[in-house]
Amino acid sequence: MKHPAVAILASALLACALAAPALASDRADHDRARAALQAGEILPLATVLQRVAAEHPGQVLEVELEREGARWVYEIKLLQAGGGLLKLEVDAASARVLKARPRRPEGH
Repeated sequence: MKHPAVAILASALLACALAAPALASDRADHDRARAALQAGEILPLATVLQRVAAEHPGQVLEVELEREGARWVYEIKLLQAGGGLLKLEVDAASARVLKARPRRPEGH
């Protein structure tokens, strides 16, 4: 290409165009979660994490809020002592753990 600056600019624009739907999706997810919290359909995430930590200690790696039928569910991934990964499905309205799937680190 004769103009490297044009190629760099085109690459940057393409990257922004590809990222835009993901950013819009993140904003929609955030708005949806905020609306559910304001409507009293779910507990605040901090409250849920505090209640879950009492029985399932670990470092929070990822949290997703999903609608499963009529129920809101927090999907939480925890890194536990010893390197184990624990995936939890938690009722977002009550903080009750619905499912717990432990995964041990490789070689254990």
